[in-house]
Amino acid sequence: MDKFIYKKSAGITALSASLTDFTYKKHSHKEYAAGVTLRGIQEYNLDGNLQLSYQNGVMLFNPEQAHDGMAHDEAGLDYVMLYIEPQLLLEVIEKKEIVRFSTPIVYDYGLEQKILSLSNAILSEKDEALCSELLLSLTDSLIQTNLSTEYKKDNALIRKAMDMLHSNLETVLKLDEICKELNLSKFQFIRLFKAHTGISPYQYFLNCKIERAKQLIEKNGDIYSAVAECGFVDLTHLNKHFKSVYGTTAFEYRSHIN
Repeated sequence: MDKFIYKKSAGITALSASLTDFTYKKHSHKEYAAGVTLRGIQEYNLDGNLQLSYQNGVMLFNPEQAHDGMAHDEAGLDYVMLYIEPQLLLEVIEKKEIVRFSTPIVYDYGLEQKILSLSNAILSEKDEALCSELLLSLTDSLIQTNLSTEYKKDNALIRKAMDMLHSNLETVLKLDEICKELNLSKFQFIRLFKAHTGISPYQYFLNCKIERAKQLIEKNGDIYSAVAECGFVDLTHLNKHFKSVYGTTAFEYRSHIN
């Protein structure tokens, strides 16, 4: 049976999940994500490569890194995942420049235990001060094992396109306006965007709308204002897309977080 439990503390979201039949639609998050496979094998495509995380595998995702996700076989899988806002991670590690995870899956017992400690603290609603201390301990381990400042910078055109997509979430996607601004044909733009991000402009735009709805639900618990502000037709429309990315409906998510 598929199960997803979300909790939030100290600016970090923790997820405890069990998957059997559910498959995540290809999506990306604006946060860093770090998780541990507890049972089974997690299968996902990341940057065009198939990844398999076995039991005790530590999975690391950079912001805006497109991926899907599923159980590798019918035995299913259990895992935990932490989602950390980029500005929070940079504040903790005292860096200004964005940093990247250099390896998608590592088997490191110390790092694994620190992810489990923080996720358990958030999921069992321990004090925020404790969660902040555990985050500091976790990031110290990440710096030693996996964080790198060397990476290919975003194409300036793609960054501009992303900003334009973000600023129009309450409307339908106007590809023509973006292409005109970037001086590209529609098909040039789609090809370039997909090459840099791993997903199409429409998928990215939809993901941004879903993520914005999640932020609004966390902020004020009002699902219907999230539907309206993010340009969804109705709650059913939002719930369907929300579930494809987070495994749970917007309605269920509110009951976890608020």
